[in-house]
Amino acid sequence: GNGETWFGVIPSYRPGISVGIIGDRYFNEYFNIRALPTLHFGEKEFDFREQDTGEEYRTSLRSNYLSLPIHLKFSGGRINNFRPYLLAGGYTSMSIGKDRDEALRFKKMDFGLEFGIGCNFYLPLFKLCPELKFSFGLVDLIDKDRSDLTDLDMLRYRDAVSSGKTRMISLVFNFE
Repeated sequence: GNGETWFGVIPSYRPGISVGIIGDRYFNEYFNIRALPTLHFGEKEFDFREQDTGEEYRTSLRSNYLSLPIHLKFSGGRINNFRPYLLAGGYTSMSIGKDRDEALRFKKMDFGLEFGIGCNFYLPLFKLCPELKFSFGLVDLIDKDRSDLTDLDMLRYRDAVSSGKTRMISLVFNFE
């Protein structure tokens, strides 16, 4: 309304931590389906800047959620104590906790696709399985319905972000 142009920026990426369990159903030696209920704990930081004046507003949102990925896993043949694998599937996640920030709010539910590559390392007492996963959300998570917002100046921050979808690269260490 007043000629200002605001931009939303993510100034840096912060690592988080996840804890989960693995449920496997094997079809044969090479294929299995896997369910991984997981709790994720992290934080997102946003900077908003006005184009002409340089005025800034910074906010940080706690990002805690419960997810349920379902993956189809294709494992290669075992070579000595190593066994590579590929995985693909989908996930659904639900935010836990209450959003307290007034400028930006996310929807509670998300779902998307995941792809990854990993390798089983067979050790004497357990199996270590590092994997690299790529997650692509299909839902715009920015909650544009802010009828609860009483400070209309805060709407400019919400409007500075056109959409927000999950894009995540995860380095996961499974201990089996």
